[in-house]
Amino acid sequence: FEEENTLPIHFGARLPVKLPQEDKSGDQAAESWGFTEVSFQKFTYSWTISNFCSMLREMKEAIESPTFSSGARDKNRWSLKIHPNGVDEESKGYMSVYLTLLSCPKRPVWAKFQFWIIDSKGEKTQGMKSPRFFSFQQNQQWGFRKFILRDFLLAQVPWLLEDNELSLRCKVTVVQDSFGLSDENKKPGIQVPRCTLADELGELWENSSFTDCFLVVGSQEFQAHKSILAVRSPVSRAMFGHDMEESRTNRIEIHDLEPQGFRAMMGFIYTGKAPDLHSMADIRLAVADKYGLHRLKVMCQHTLCKDHSVETAAHTLVLAHIHSAGNLKIQALDFITSHDSEVSETSSWKTMVGSYPHLLAEAYSSLASAHCSLLEPPPKRLKQS
Repeated sequence: FEEENTLPIHFGARLPVKLPQEDKSGDQAAESWGFTEVSFQKFTYSWTISNFCSMLREMKEAIESPTFSSGARDKNRWSLKIHPNGVDEESKGYMSVYLTLLSCPKRPVWAKFQFWIIDSKGEKTQGMKSPRFFSFQQNQQWGFRKFILRDFLLAQVPWLLEDNELSLRCKVTVVQDSFGLSDENKKPGIQVPRCTLADELGELWENSSFTDCFLVVGSQEFQAHKSILAVRSPVSRAMFGHDMEESRTNRIEIHDLEPQGFRAMMGFIYTGKAPDLHSMADIRLAVADKYGLHRLKVMCQHTLCKDHSVETAAHTLVLAHIHSAGNLKIQALDFITSHDSEVSETSSWKTMVGSYPHLLAEAYSSLASAHCSLLEPPPKRLKQS
């Protein structure tokens, strides 16, 4: 990790500081206090680089990411930079990574950061974290000269470089503006805490507190809350709301999920969060469709659209058809239309043709429509009378 001659910063948080005041005689006469409020902003940026193996072997110049910020209102602009073969003689043979502050309205910006590589399963690996907050001036960069060995990275294809792509993720924590109060006649302002509803509901599920129903998955039994299930899932609401066995016994048997997938679904129902969606989107799509979890279904479609590839396109089309995912189906057909010759050679395409022949007709119809739109001349203008 590269360092500069900068001074460390220390942060106070809601700690009253009593300063003894002395009168002219030297005796303690009064006390006053000080208060400093410091807040932090955290955000994550993901950067995918295609044809990375060739770039790593052949390029010597650094490659820089698009500019990014924490949001529309943030005026700080950042970028990531990769040096394929290090930045000096000592780091030769390593890939170096840096975070650069391109512009900022107020200087300096204090920040710490963490880098990961995202593997083919969508999981974070090969992470490195800055040991402390660093002062960023405009156009200044901080990072890791020896982030990862080039030879190791190339040897891990396709685990780390699926489809010859490098997926790099950077998490940045920025110190926000602080303000101070002092004088015994002033008091700290009222600070509104962040909403912790999702965290608290998650604890309600994890700790099985105040439960009133049972869910049986395989040989395991879980406790839950009928009201939360009914509000979040129309399928559960129908079970508990009508004169069904589940309503009378407060017990539901689930036969189509493994305990791990069931826990993930319940985590989403209670908190609205869906971790590891990248590697489990196809399975979660089926669950979301069956139990009426509309937002999770849209999230799965969004993830699957981002992960389109020649090898998986036909399988994605089948998933979209089975689970009535209209937007995903349109995107899959468009991708197949654009890569028809490559997709038609894949095993997933041949499986689709054998099991869902009507989807083959839809794919050919989409292809024909695309070709017609390319061949049609521009419409003639109507003459005005």
